[in-house]
Amino acid sequence: MRTAAERAEPSGSAPDERPPTARGARARPRLAALVAGALPVLAFPRAGLDWLAWVALVPGLLLVRAAATGREAAVRGWWFGAGFLAAALYWLIPDLGPALVLVAAGAGVLWAGWGYAAWALLRPGRLLAAAVVVPSAWVVGEWARSWHALGGPWALYGATQWRHPAVLSLASLGGVWLVTFALVAVNVAVAMALVTRSAPAAILAVLLALSGPVLYTSSSSAAGRPLRVALVQPGVVDGPDRRFAEGERITSELPAVDLVVWGESSVGFDLDRRPDLVARLTALARAHGPLLVNQDARDASGRIAKSAVFIGPDGVRGRYVKNLLVPFGEYIPLRRELGWIARVSQAAKEDRLPGTGLVLMRAGGGPDAVTFGPLVCFESAFPDLSRAVVRRGARLIVYESATSSFQDSWAPAQHASLGALRAAETGRPVVQAALTGVSAAFDAKGRWLAWFDTSRRGSVVAEITPAGGRTPYDRFGDYVPWLAAGVVLVSGGFAVRRRRGR
Repeated sequence: MRTAAERAEPSGSAPDERPPTARGARARPRLAALVAGALPVLAFPRAGLDWLAWVALVPGLLLVRAAATGREAAVRGWWFGAGFLAAALYWLIPDLGPALVLVAAGAGVLWAGWGYAAWALLRPGRLLAAAVVVPSAWVVGEWARSWHALGGPWALYGATQWRHPAVLSLASLGGVWLVTFALVAVNVAVAMALVTRSAPAAILAVLLALSGPVLYTSSSSAAGRPLRVALVQPGVVDGPDRRFAEGERITSELPAVDLVVWGESSVGFDLDRRPDLVARLTALARAHGPLLVNQDARDASGRIAKSAVFIGPDGVRGRYVKNLLVPFGEYIPLRRELGWIARVSQAAKEDRLPGTGLVLMRAGGGPDAVTFGPLVCFESAFPDLSRAVVRRGARLIVYESATSSFQDSWAPAQHASLGALRAAETGRPVVQAALTGVSAAFDAKGRWLAWFDTSRRGSVVAEITPAGGRTPYDRFGDYVPWLAAGVVLVSGGFAVRRRRGR
């Protein structure tokens, strides 16, 4: 029986009434999780420590496992995700300003389930469950934030392996999602080996790491003669007149090639109202090869769109309008509520007009003509778009890009590296012409053919072999994240049943 003095003591403190030392003890591991979340970003370009991706999640996994409760583990996972996104998207500060903190904190919640799963399963005897459920939770979070309405799939973890075609062979089977799954599973196995000192965990980590090289094959084949594709990169040139003239000058110095590609926003005029510029571009196409430029200008109705315009020796042959615009860079989602961001940053002052569908174009004529799919800048981050143009018959994927707003950041190199992922996924060669760099080319396995960095000006010519056939990812699409979502739902159901059964 309690004494009167004991009854006078509070039985417990509310969260906001805990002693400062208790609050500090809770905050320190959360801050550690925030810092641990930034560590994996070093595996992406420019830092380029791609090997780190195989173990970079281990500190975060150990932090969430050490939580006293599942709720605290989920909160630490949230902080880990916020740290990862803040570090991965730091280059968006000019466009987002202080709103980047809100974006990172809001989207970071997608890692809460990953944190809870790691806390529950990084235990002795649960190796296989952990190696399946924890990576599934990560993939589901990446998949959710990859929806265009939530920002898009930048810094997907599998993209860290862009320089390793043998590992990217997993992408041909299940897209970047399968590469991500394998990387996270290896991290889980390593963490389990450290926690339990389990030999099977260490063996599983090695086997998972070898899965890509063991499966290193190609599902596509050559489909036509090699093409010479010229990528024009004038660098940072102020003013649409000077930019056009510089692209014209560089192109005029090229030998005859099969396709010339200019970067995004290379033409700052409405070509429908500038027949003189169309004539100059047509002359270049006659002398040096068909030309794909990119128009970023207000049309006669006052609307602005970004369009890939294909110029042949007889004039304009086709046009593709960018479908997926960059959030805050080219439009502001929920502008009525979030328009204030444009007043405190360089976010889009007005929304550009999106396109309504994909377009295929043909370079050359007769039996040597090659069908290619033009896409613009940010669209290289979306696996489903490149897959869609391939399913329509593209033998080559061509991206036009501009990252001048982020020229001195890690973004240009990260952006160009996505071409390797899209090539491996689809079994198609990929080229990217960037207005200010990085311009790059990859073969149908994702192997590096050309890399023209931001410090360079001029052009680079790559020999590209068009490819046909279908990879498993071309055929079946995003089945990996769907399966991962099923794993998460089933495991979550079992967890709820266990809690109710206690």
